Order: sequence, then C-alpha cells, then structure tokens
Amino acid sequence: MKTLFDKIWDAHVVQEISDGPTQLYIDRHFCHEVTSPQAFNGLRDRGIKVFRPEKTTATPDHNIPTWDQDKPIADVISRIQVDTLTKNCEEFGITLYGLGHEKNGVVHVVGPENGLTQPGMTIVCGDSHTSTHGAFGSIAFGIGTSEVEMVLASQCILQPKPKRMRISIDGKLGKGVTSKDIILYVISQLTTSGATGYFIEFAGSTITDLSMEARMTVCNMSIEMGARGGLIAPDEKTFEYMKGRDFAPKGKEWDEALAYWKTLKSDDDAVFDKEYNFKAEDIEPMITYGTNPGMGVGISGNIPTLDTIDSAGQITFEKSLNYMGFTPGDAMKGKKVDYVFVGSCTNGRIEDFRMFAEAVKGKKKADDVVVWLVPGSRIVEKQIQAEGLDKIIEDAGMVFRQPGCSACLAMNDDKVPAGKYSVATSNRNFEGRQGPGARTMLASPLTAAAAAVTGVVTDPRDII
Repeated sequence: MKTLFDKIWDAHVVQEISDGPTQLYIDRHFCHEVTSPQAFNGLRDRGIKVFRPEKTTATPDHNIPTWDQDKPIADVISRIQVDTLTKNCEEFGITLYGLGHEKNGVVHVVGPENGLTQPGMTIVCGDSHTSTHGAFGSIAFGIGTSEVEMVLASQCILQPKPKRMRISIDGKLGKGVTSKDIILYVISQLTTSGATGYFIEFAGSTITDLSMEARMTVCNMSIEMGARGGLIAPDEKTFEYMKGRDFAPKGKEWDEALAYWKTLKSDDDAVFDKEYNFKAEDIEPMITYGTNPGMGVGISGNIPTLDTIDSAGQITFEKSLNYMGFTPGDAMKGKKVDYVFVGSCTNGRIEDFRMFAEAVKGKKKADDVVVWLVPGSRIVEKQIQAEGLDKIIEDAGMVFRQPGCSACLAMNDDKVPAGKYSVATSNRNFEGRQGPGARTMLASPLTAAAAAVTGVVTDPRDII
C-alpha cells in the first residue's frame, strides 16, 4: 500500500528524528554558480572536505552569457560567480562542466541528457526547478544554500516528509496542445498554492503518452503550484531514453538497475492525501495574463473579470493587471508582443526546438519582434545544428544563441526592456523576472512560434 514517493523516500531514510525532520540520503547533487559559493565557504570555515565529491556535478548556467562564450565574461559579477565555481570545484574535487565544455548547459537539462538523472534516486540542487528530474521517477527538489553545504558535507539532508498528491490527466490532447499547456492549465485550476506541502505524482493516459522531454516540462513546473516537487512513474519510454547515456548503468549493472526500476510505481491500493482528475480535451493552448504562473487562460479565452475573483485575491489581481497593462475581461488574442524567448530548463530541449522550427519553417518573424532561441545545453545546440533547425530559425529572421538560462531570469545580459511584452517558454512571469519592468506571458514553444511570426498573441492552431 505504498505510493511511488513513499517507496523511494523510505529507501533513503538514514534516521527519523523524533518530532523532527527525516535524515535523507541523497544520491545525486547538482550545483551551479549562484547558490553554491557560501556553501563552499562554510566547508572551509569548518575545515572539512566534500564527503562524496563523485556524487556532485556542477555547471554554470544562470549568469553565463549566451553570446561570445569563447571570450572572457564581460559582466563583473557574473564573471566572479563563474570563476568562483571553477575554483571551488578544483579545490574540492568536484566534476565541473564549465563554460565551453561539451557538456555545459542548464543544470536541469544536463543531468537527464547525460544519464546522471536516474529512476529511484533522491536528487537535490540549489535551484527550485530541480523538480524537473522527477520525470524519471525520482524524488527531486530544490534546496537552499545552507542545505547545499549540508549535502556537500554529509551527502544527507534534513527534510520533513511531504504529503502525497496524485494528479491524473486522461484522454488525448488536441491539436496544438503541448505538455506546457497541460501544466499551465493545472496550475490555473489549482492556483500557485494549491499543492503547498505536497509531493505530486502525475498519472493518467495523457501523461504516459508524453515523451520524456515533455514529462520533464510537467515536473519542472510542479513547483509553481507550491509543491515540493513532482514525479512520474518510470516506464518503457524512461528506460529507452536512459539506455546508452554516458552515466547510465552498463552491462550487468543495467540489467540489475532495470529490474529495480520496474518496481517503481505506486501500488494499486496506495492511498494519496489528495487526488485531482482532469480531462485532456478540456485543455487548449494556454497563455498567462498576470504576474504568477497560475494567472493563465486558454488562448481563445479572456482575462477574468473582477467579480469572478474572490475578495481576498482582488487587490493582488488588480495590481497584477496594472503591472501588465491589461484590463479585466480583455481577450488575450491580439495582444502586442515585443519579444519572444524560447529556452530555459522548462522548454530548452531538442523537441522544443523541433516543434518551434516546424511551426516557423518558410515564414518570417514579425518586423517589430525580437526572437531569441536559446538551447538548454551544448548537446542540444549540436543537435539543433545537425538537424538544420538553426538554419530554419535564422532564415525566419530570428536569433539562435548559445546555451544558458538566458532570458528566463534577469541574471545575465539577455533582459527584456522595461514595459516591453515577452512571450516566454520559461517557468515564471513574476514582476521583473525577465528584466526590471518587463512584462511576461508564459506559453508553449508552439504559442511562442505563433507570436513570433504574427507579432501578437496568436492561437498556434491558426498557423500549424
């Protein structure tokens, strides 16, 4: 009578602390330049080493430029952070995929594509979207800098055990509807606090029909519902994706791992603390209109009117629309778009660029729109070039950049100017997320493609 979450969690318990958190063993730790410097300094101050350095893999991603990566980083703060990560990894014996390395990229893209992410693991990183790795049937969650130090020092972490939630989605997705639309729809229904205190298992025929990359998109944004993370039971698609990757088990070890992985599913009689059920046919291409990921509507819909918002949320709702320059009841279709960004740990994988390129092939971008396409890793970049997708993108008048977190967040040079409207495939649309005063609408790569060629919010079903 165990859920998948319980099976993995229980297998990693080192000890239970009476009336306190659980000491949990961590199989894989990912590290980047923003949340790690103070953690390494903490080790130095205590005069201790990293306990199991082979369990940690580092890559700079948040602050790196996505242009001229072969040159020194111009921004002083970014350069210091990246250089500091390099020095820390050298000193403490940690594998680093530095800027220019063939495996460099966004940490949550790098882990899965190299086989570092595996079913049944506990995985942490000093980044909230660590939940991405849950797509493989692992318990993956973001941690703070003090917890990064804890994992480096002991390969363990203290965590209260979350409650269990199952979200089931069944049926066939309609034309132009992607995994990004699934998760934006679910968040719009449950709100950004609807899963606070829970770890979500995504299930149902719609989920099992998704590719591994699409599943990563769903798990990536589980955090935007307030959840500790999200996971999906591994299946034949998972095993096929894993096979042959650099750090995946080989030979006899593969056979042993596979036998274990096949046990990773919730028991038929497992009880969840909360369950939700949705139908795929109720989901259309989604777009956000406000300043949190839960403020989303179907592309053919309108922004809610004030009388449909409960009284407790009306002040926040009005503040959000004032920031966005939108009016309650407005249609989303036809809204002006100045920038389009495709990339991030949410939609920076090869399938996302295939989808986008197919939609814009033979077309030109709208004259007054800036379009940035940023692969999630060097490996994705090479795939894009090998398949000629970069040529399609550039022929359409769009800019194909080098890997990095880029315009997902305003930590590097790729910022959206104040007051400008951006359709982004990233995960957050908070005030100033893409740059001070930038106005962000979250959408799928297909909806981003439609905006890029028309210059306004457009239903992707009208162009594909």
